[in-house]
Amino acid sequence: MPELKQLHAGHAPAVLAFELANRAYFAASISDRGDDFFDQFTDRYNALLAEQEAGVCAFYVLIAEDGSVLGRFNLIDIEDRMANLGYRVAQHVAGRGVATATVRELCRLAASRHGLRTLRAAAAHKNAASQKVLTKAGFVLVGPADPADLGGKPGSWYQRALVPQP
Repeated sequence: MPELKQLHAGHAPAVLAFELANRAYFAASISDRGDDFFDQFTDRYNALLAEQEAGVCAFYVLIAEDGSVLGRFNLIDIEDRMANLGYRVAQHVAGRGVATATVRELCRLAASRHGLRTLRAAAAHKNAASQKVLTKAGFVLVGPADPADLGGKPGSWYQRALVPQP
């Protein structure tokens, strides 16, 4: 059974393998990260860990039983009990409910572990799968008055209020 774990230094090789294996798949719906991302992966990864340590962001990976990464799920720009949610799942598990279930789990963790009250997420207009994941996970469309730019691809913002956790 896959397990959602907070990102740590030991995940680096599996995260890099995940990003490389799914690069073309991701580029079909969001902007490609470019060769620099992969050339500077170690430095960028360490910067993510530093942001997480500072409490600015919280990064999670969905780990398969074999130790491979099935998805990345991130709480970005944590401030005023609010954060932006970002996620991506491996092509071989897409369309199987993995993203929806894990986004729901991350919403629970966002409230209970991180004390968040609101999450926002952007989905590209052409990415119907991501829009479906968000709505199934309880997010609602914010509206056209608040357009999202996903690396040059137009999108919309979705938002979800989180249930306060004791």
